[in-house]
Amino acid sequence: MILTISTNHHRASDLGYLLHKHPDRLQSVTLSVGKAHIFYPESGVDRTTVALLLDIDPIDLVKNARKLSGKGFALGQYVNDRPYVASSFMSVALSKAFSTAMNGRCDTMPDLVDEALPFEVRIYTLPAPKGGQSLIKALFEPLGYRVQLDRYLLDEQFPDWGPSKYYTLSLANSIPLKDLLSHLYVLMPALDNDKHYFVSQNEVDKLLQRGKGWLEGHPQKEQIISRYLINLRSLTNQALARLNDPVEIDEQENLNQEEVDRKLSLHQQRLQRAFDELKKSGAKRVIDLGCGEGKLMRLLIRDKQFEKIVGMDVSYTELLKCKERLHWDDMAPRLRERLDLFQGSLMYRDERLSGYDAAAVVEVIEHLDENRLQAFERVLFEMARPKTIVLTTPNSEYNAKYEQLHAGSMRHDDHRFEWNRKQFWEWANAVAERNSYIVEITGVGESDEQFGSPSQIAVFKYGN
Repeated sequence: MILTISTNHHRASDLGYLLHKHPDRLQSVTLSVGKAHIFYPESGVDRTTVALLLDIDPIDLVKNARKLSGKGFALGQYVNDRPYVASSFMSVALSKAFSTAMNGRCDTMPDLVDEALPFEVRIYTLPAPKGGQSLIKALFEPLGYRVQLDRYLLDEQFPDWGPSKYYTLSLANSIPLKDLLSHLYVLMPALDNDKHYFVSQNEVDKLLQRGKGWLEGHPQKEQIISRYLINLRSLTNQALARLNDPVEIDEQENLNQEEVDRKLSLHQQRLQRAFDELKKSGAKRVIDLGCGEGKLMRLLIRDKQFEKIVGMDVSYTELLKCKERLHWDDMAPRLRERLDLFQGSLMYRDERLSGYDAAAVVEVIEHLDENRLQAFERVLFEMARPKTIVLTTPNSEYNAKYEQLHAGSMRHDDHRFEWNRKQFWEWANAVAERNSYIVEITGVGESDEQFGSPSQIAVFKYGN
């Protein structure tokens, strides 16, 4: 698949400065399923063309892609159009190859960043769903593009079979380059029904970032958002709400802005405190139990002390989100060698939990039924037995400080219990005594004289 961008601007060769790609050199970027090559078929003062060519590795495609065309077809993961069409792969390649240009930076010629330049774009080959020709025009024409579509036959040897869903798309517009790239970045995935990546909250953020300044006024914004987010209603509604009211305060928990800031700050404090305790322990091999989206893992991987960082979660969906947030598929090999993820439960003995210097259990135990804590204790403290265990949980006494919480209610719908300081102290010390650990218990977050800190942290040390 190939995408070309041409200009006949009066100094057309300036395109190389805007893209930060020298016309005399072939450059490549690595993708999760192959490589993207950037080169210039023509470069002159009167006309310059840059090409982005995707070279998809079919083996990597099968190994790494989340979803492939051919649903209901036994060989769908091997026989599909993914290596040949401009799809979500092209959007990712566009972002990696021209990220600086897309962000509107050009130190050499800053005046050109916001200047509308004449561009011609050709995309070979673009897949589109039923009614694709009218859909493509409805997406691009409101942004000022002149659209030309050349549709392919299913098979030129058998014209009676009719047309396929594939097109060569030609676009022409006078527009700043950063806007052109942002339009392509959003609208190509909106036309692609077989995205290769996991669509999560992270994709909402990317969509709104790249759609800023034009998506809110697009007559097809709802269709663009819905298709970009593969028709996931919850994410679509969230994106529309944020787009229509960009200064809206997050009211998910009916907190005022001060309370939102405090909650976010507390979350960061918990992660940082867990990191500090793991760092202080001297651990080199660490496992994050209940890793969720991998926020603690992202802190750990920045420090070379941690030679092996493993995340475990009972939810496969959370592990997919974790890989997405860590940019797993695009990560440098030397970093990926330090990481691992697996699905598992803290309720059952698992040999994969053994062999670590330290374990982190951040805001996890309150999601377990209290009558399952004995099994949790045996699995972690008796069988896995890392030298250091860092464990945090909410302090229920502090809930009185949250005005939106009714008396006796918990901070999260999925919490099975929340302990006060005395209950946590008794449980942690009993666990330590039964398993030959010593434990130190403190608070996390701003402390109140009456209610203590919002979170509690226990650091267990074995054999000291």
